[in-house]
Amino acid sequence: MAHATTLRTRAGRMPAFPARKMGTWKIAYADFLTALMAFFLLMWLVSGVSPESRAAIAAEFKPRPADTSLATTGDVPVEADRLFSLLTLSEVLKAAGESVVLTAEPDGVRIDLVDTEGRPLFESARGALTLEGRALVEAAAVTLADLPNALSIEGHTDAFGLAGAGYSNWELSSDRAHEARRLLTASGVADGRVRAVTGLADTQPLNPGEPHNARNRRISLKVHLSELR
Repeated sequence: MAHATTLRTRAGRMPAFPARKMGTWKIAYADFLTALMAFFLLMWLVSGVSPESRAAIAAEFKPRPADTSLATTGDVPVEADRLFSLLTLSEVLKAAGESVVLTAEPDGVRIDLVDTEGRPLFESARGALTLEGRALVEAAAVTLADLPNALSIEGHTDAFGLAGAGYSNWELSSDRAHEARRLLTASGVADGRVRAVTGLADTQPLNPGEPHNARNRRISLKVHLSELR
């Protein structure tokens, strides 16, 4: 039981023993009840929040993981940083390891699905996805399906040219982007959220100094800050 003491003195006499102040336990008990009510109120409020919102709130208090697959470019607004933090919590994206590169940008977050050693994303010189590539796109769809944000899909190639006449890296990258779009929508991403599907050939390498690097062969999913109305 909490208590306090006070020292009473009388003129001409020795100081008396400290006397106990009665009733202070009531103040401590009232503070405890107030804290308990605040705790239950907080639990009640959190119970009505969607899983996505709870993840976003948790991301505000969770340290940003140190990972070479995470990056930011330029001045990133708070909304983009929150979306970036939310996506870093995705277990399916984290499980993909080096095959996924997340980048926070001024107008959204970019998810690059890239070729890695022993895990090619596409069939050679074709737009079709490999089994590993399909699994990676489906994993991204699991994370994106419940978000309201608009999406853009880009296909990219490395700088190696194609032997066949009339079919260049432009057509190849476009075919890869559309292949990814079809699989995303089949895996739960609403088709109406897709803002653009673009083939960019080898014009925007992931590794600018290495135009022939296999990681430049990729699908880039841009998650915009804006929602489609």
